[in-house]
Amino acid sequence: MPAGEFELIQRYLRGLGASRDDVLLGVGDDCALVAPPPGLELALAADTIVEGVHFPKGLRAADVGHRVLAVNLSDLAAMGADPAWALLTLTLPAPDEAWLEGFAAGFGALALRHGTALVGGDTTSGPLTATVAIAGFVAPATALRRSGARAGDTVWVSGLPGEAAAGLAVLQGRIGGPAGARERLVARFLRPEPRVGLGRALRGAATACIDVSDGLAADLGKLCAASGVGAALEGARLPVSADLADCAGDGPALRFLLAGGDDYELVFTLPPGTEPPDFAGAPLARIGVVVAAPGVTLDGAPLPRDVAHGFDHFA
Repeated sequence: MPAGEFELIQRYLRGLGASRDDVLLGVGDDCALVAPPPGLELALAADTIVEGVHFPKGLRAADVGHRVLAVNLSDLAAMGADPAWALLTLTLPAPDEAWLEGFAAGFGALALRHGTALVGGDTTSGPLTATVAIAGFVAPATALRRSGARAGDTVWVSGLPGEAAAGLAVLQGRIGGPAGARERLVARFLRPEPRVGLGRALRGAATACIDVSDGLAADLGKLCAASGVGAALEGARLPVSADLADCAGDGPALRFLLAGGDDYELVFTLPPGTEPPDFAGAPLARIGVVVAAPGVTLDGAPLPRDVAHGFDHFA
């Protein structure tokens, strides 16, 4: 007889993630009880991933567990917040213990790495869907926002945008290329690395910040709109990875870089004449400058509408 809902929760989700002194009561009661540190602001975010929409059917359970936490940690990173607690709502087509064990392993490993405790949530039956609500802390008046960029600031991005979207294209058979390059691109899609450490380092340095979930150009456009400015990108400075170019070709590679989502890198702006803080977790590239005129341009030309707008569930 398959295990029931409460047995599954106790077996695979109770105690998942980091052990924290500020968790007074975790998984297993009607509510979690937590003790926010005095004098800090609470940062909250939530994201849902749905099979067939955010990830292909049949994806390994451990990768699903990693991804659903990673996309939420990325939101905290974009605000410069320190992760603390997570709530998980998991919808399963069937009580598959092997799948849940794998999911918990992927989720738990990333949670431990970032000091995050799973403190509660819900499980139910239905199409495979995972939702995480996450909480973190930031000192008063230090949170990074989208709204602080000013004309003359420089525009930077972490990592190698476009690789994750290309990895999905490899999984779907839409692009080919050398075996090693394909494997590395797929790994970037399956296991995005939230830039929590970079977000911390940018506190007090960056004038604005956003994570890249819907595409570099689209998310930079959101930052610019919130700040009441625009951005002029320089094509020669865009960090096109060798693996991306090998698998997609030069022209499509640029499109992946600008319009592909799922990177969960950080795009941020710095005051003129300043350099980013030391960060060993990923390369940082200066890709343009903030300008007064609204919109995002590439080498002086407006971007195509579909590139500029990026991914939209309801477009």
